Amino acid sequence: MAISRVNPSTMLKPSGFAHAVRAGNTVYLAGQTALNAEGKIVEGGIIEQFRQAMSNTLTSLVEAGGKPSDLVSVTIYLTDIPNYQANGREIGRLWREMAGTEYPAMAGIGVTSLWQKEALIEIQGIAVVDE
Repeated sequence: MAISRVNPSTMLKPSGFAHAVRAGNTVYLAGQTALNAEGKIVEGGIIEQFRQAMSNTLTSLVEAGGKPSDLVSVTIYLTDIPNYQANGREIGRLWREMAGTEYPAMAGIGVTSLWQKEALIEIQGIAVVDE
């Protein structure tokens, strides 16, 4: 089975990991925080960070040959679950706008911190794409 590492040129160059790894028709998406192309966490709180982290995740997926409806599993790591829940309507609207309504299996996990201290959210996923 062919394995390829996927690192979109529009995203910050990764160091010590790949943004995505495609093994056959399965794509493993690295955890994405709200880093922009300049290597800074976007400002504006959980909604803007969700938008950027999701955009990073989907950019990697598309570069690997997939589309949002190919997502089969998504894990969202959060430093403040109540803040995420309080903004759930807007985050849900953004999800539908960006990824549609064919939802994958999902988990939300509270953590004390993420790799970048300003990060409030990290999104990791698995997709199954057409050969």
